Amino acid sequence: MKFTAIIEKGENGWFVGQVEEIPAALAQGKTIEEVKENLLDALKLILEVNKELTKKEYIDKSTFVEELELN
Repeated sequence: MKFTAIIEKGENGWFVGQVEEIPAALAQGKTIEEVKENLLDALKLILEVNKELTKKEYIDKSTFVEELELN
């Protein structure tokens, strides 16, 4: 799966970005490359935290876990 970064140059000269598909993933950087790296870090963190929160929701419940792949 690929994600889309929306990046703009702020008034202070820094670049600010957001992941279009996961709006909570926000980051900034001095360069476009830096903001892209920071967006990927933010995205990974959000996915990891969401995974842990979801696991806690299903503790002691009868569940099935299946892997999905989005092409």
